[in-house]
Amino acid sequence: MKRLLYEKSVAYKGYLIIPFVFSKVDNYDIYSYKLLSAIGNKSKFQKVENPAAIYGSTIDNIIGIAKEHLDQNLEFISQTDYFQSRYVYRHNLIIVGNENGKYFYDHYAPDSLNNIAAPKLFTSEYECINWIRQGLDGLHIRTSLGVRE
Repeated sequence: MKRLLYEKSVAYKGYLIIPFVFSKVDNYDIYSYKLLSAIGNKSKFQKVENPAAIYGSTIDNIIGIAKEHLDQNLEFISQTDYFQSRYVYRHNLIIVGNENGKYFYDHYAPDSLNNIAAPKLFTSEYECINWIRQGLDGLHIRTSLGVRE
């Protein structure tokens, strides 16, 4: 699969719609999407690829298709935006959460919705983001130098 376009993702009613280029036809991109759910594995749509089984010709088109499908098949509606504190760094998706003043994160690589976050708590969102950025920068440097772990 090609890279997930986290920077074009849209939070919608407790879900994160993440578009990606599914295929090319006559030099035109065909888009699909994956979903993350604010309730995680309790949702039948967690990490599901294109449950509507309809593809789009633009990112806006595929986001609209995903929203329509979710509206027709909602399991829940979230009153809070779990995905509000999300960041894209080096094509990685970082979602920062806060519970009782302790910060944690979910980390998704550019091509997968497998959470690769370390089980670590932080005292601030800034501390959390800074720690992740340092780790990704170090990985980038090691990879560019050809160092294997």
